[in-house]
Amino acid sequence: MKTSPMKALIVSLLPVVALILSGCGPGDHDHDRDHAGHDHGPAHEHKHEHEAPHGGAAVVLGDEAFHIEIVRDGEAGTLSAYVLDGHMENFVRVTNASLAITIDGREALQLGAVANAATGETVGDTSQFAAGAEWLKTTTNFSAVIPMIEIRGQSFTNVAFKFPEGNE
Repeated sequence: MKTSPMKALIVSLLPVVALILSGCGPGDHDHDRDHAGHDHGPAHEHKHEHEAPHGGAAVVLGDEAFHIEIVRDGEAGTLSAYVLDGHMENFVRVTNASLAITIDGREALQLGAVANAATGETVGDTSQFAAGAEWLKTTTNFSAVIPMIEIRGQSFTNVAFKFPEGNE
């Protein structure tokens, strides 16, 4: 049976389309070229960054195994943390009942697990943590450390970051 020229063209273009749609994959770390294809060399390297879904600070865990997004609501005086995958695209549920964050050397702020009826998340099976403190209403920039968090069998300790910059 003979293949039509149109079908042959479509079949030959599939790998190209797949490559374009794959986006930021594990092998996509050649950041020595900008979007116009100009070579900047190793002296002008770009960071591998992801956009935080809630506009918060991106805190990378490990070699981009996971992220935690830190979001401050100054008006309410709250701090929320969202556990996300390595590309900050999907929420990752964890079993922790709380998440401690030491801010500017203060006593650790304990963010409690947040249940969400809309997503079916419960305490002990959630991706969101939150806490309130009066000083969060006026503290807009700070240095922080997450002493420890375990996600899917991996432990991450003493994860330092700045808010609102993150650590990426």
